[in-house]
Amino acid sequence: MSLHQDAARVLTEWSAPDAAQERLRKQYGDHLAAYPDGMWKACRDGHITASALVIDPDRERVLLTLHRKLRMWLQMGGHCEPDDATLAGAALREATEESGIEGLALLPGGPVRLDRHHTPCAWHMDVQYAAVAPRGAVAAISDESLDLRWFGYDEVAAVADESVRHLVTRTRALITS
Repeated sequence: MSLHQDAARVLTEWSAPDAAQERLRKQYGDHLAAYPDGMWKACRDGHITASALVIDPDRERVLLTLHRKLRMWLQMGGHCEPDDATLAGAALREATEESGIEGLALLPGGPVRLDRHHTPCAWHMDVQYAAVAPRGAVAAISDESLDLRWFGYDEVAAVADESVRHLVTRTRALITS
């Protein structure tokens, strides 16, 4: 199965938590149906990206990166690469690379939410996961970051944009249910 096929499967099987997320789920599926290259940065009409919000083992804080180019506090994530076999794998790879933390474990149940936003390269149709860091994990800043920092849930609103705030809210709802 190709990464394109896996992404289409993930989006078909994912149960959106509300009507707005359902609209995005359908838009992402339509995009993949229309663009065989819709997973790749080269697709100038937009492309699927994968990200993961890293949660501490006690599930009390999240790790955000101060993105080098965008200069915003964000979850870890980015473009899919040819070696990615699955969308979940792409999200986990990005989270591992950008956090420096080995042994991250994605929350079960697939994506947490979807977010569509414009970037300097094109529209990103981000499929957002959440990953729990192992005990004793030490974060390390990557070349793509200016800083990495753990934030308590109540601190995120002061530093992050609406997309990250929604991702944190949805993730908290999933881990406390």
